[in-house]
Amino acid sequence: MAWDLLFTSDYGLFSLLVIVFVIGMAAWFAYFFSKNMRADEGRVHK
Repeated sequence: MAWDLLFTSDYGLFSLLVIVFVIGMAAWFAYFFSKNMRADEGRVHK
Protein backbone atom coordinates (compact mmCIF):
# COMPACT_ATOMS: atom_id res chain seq x y z
CA MET A 1 0.00 0.00 0.00
CA ALA A 2 2.76 2.44 0.83
CA TRP A 3 4.48 1.77 -2.50
CA ASP A 4 1.19 2.42 -4.33
CA LEU A 5 0.84 5.79 -2.61
CA LEU A 6 4.46 6.68 -3.35
CA PHE A 7 4.20 6.03 -7.08
CA THR A 8 0.59 7.00 -7.81
CA SER A 9 -0.34 9.99 -5.65
CA ASP A 10 0.72 13.57 -6.22
CA TYR A 11 2.36 13.96 -2.82
CA GLY A 12 4.08 10.58 -3.20
CA LEU A 13 5.60 11.52 -6.55
CA PHE A 14 6.70 14.89 -5.19
CA SER A 15 8.27 13.17 -2.18
CA LEU A 16 10.10 10.80 -4.52
CA LEU A 17 11.32 13.76 -6.57
CA VAL A 18 12.61 15.50 -3.44
CA ILE A 19 14.38 12.34 -2.26
CA VAL A 20 16.09 11.88 -5.63
CA PHE A 21 17.04 15.57 -5.74
CA VAL A 22 18.58 15.51 -2.25
CA ILE A 23 20.59 12.36 -3.02
CA GLY A 24 21.82 13.93 -6.26
CA MET A 25 22.72 17.14 -4.46
CA ALA A 26 24.67 15.17 -1.81
CA ALA A 27 26.62 13.37 -4.54
CA TRP A 28 27.40 16.64 -6.29
CA PHE A 29 28.57 18.29 -3.06
CA ALA A 30 30.81 15.29 -2.28
CA TYR A 31 32.35 15.51 -5.77
CA PHE A 32 32.72 19.32 -5.58
CA PHE A 33 34.33 19.36 -2.12
CA SER A 34 36.61 16.44 -2.94
CA LYS A 35 37.80 18.11 -6.15
CA ASN A 36 38.45 21.42 -4.40
CA MET A 37 40.23 19.81 -1.45
CA ARG A 38 42.59 17.99 -3.84
CA ALA A 39 43.25 21.22 -5.76
CA ASP A 40 43.84 23.18 -2.55
CA GLU A 41 46.14 20.48 -1.20
CA GLY A 42 48.26 20.72 -4.34
CA ARG A 43 48.59 24.49 -3.99
CA VAL A 44 49.60 24.39 -0.31
CA HIS A 45 52.42 21.85 -0.66
CA LYS A 46 54.12 23.42 -3.65
